[in-house]
Amino acid sequence: MTQTIDAGLLRTMLGTWSIQTVDVRSAAEFAAGHIPGAVNIPMEQVESRMEDLPPGPLVLTCESGRRAEIVAGWLAGREVTLLAGGTRAWRNAGYPLVTCAPCRWTLERQVRLIAGLLVLAGTAFALLVNANWIYLAMIVGAGLTFAGLTNICGMAILLAKMPWNSAPKPNLELKQSPNANCCT
Repeated sequence: MTQTIDAGLLRTMLGTWSIQTVDVRSAAEFAAGHIPGAVNIPMEQVESRMEDLPPGPLVLTCESGRRAEIVAGWLAGREVTLLAGGTRAWRNAGYPLVTCAPCRWTLERQVRLIAGLLVLAGTAFALLVNANWIYLAMIVGAGLTFAGLTNICGMAILLAKMPWNSAPKPNLELKQSPNANCCT
């Protein structure tokens, strides 16, 4: 069984011990708020990025601790400790988080919400309005199955193009003096 450490002890150790915190959440989750000094290697990339793991003792974290626990199993032979309760425990203890981007929902969370709403609406309308609405739930289920098999999610691609998921565009308007003449 892997050792655990609580948020208070980790905060104390970060300034005095030679340990590295590795956050195994997605890049978007990491950007929304992470423990100062943490390195982000998402869970789905850990096995292919073993060489990127810092040498020495590691403290693994994720949002609640479950993903970090799974990754710890993959790192047999390494000195690994889990942050009990994950980043959520750190946040709940009132310790600072580093944020790299505006706090917005991850695409994965947006997909889960929209897919759930579509399935719920499709089944409710099928029961209350017309039985053909059940096809909406079936289409969403087929799309999620395809996304799971191929790692290509059409809904995520569409959501990524939405204005709330786009970076603000800088104002690059050129100002020219009314008396300026480029030809003389």
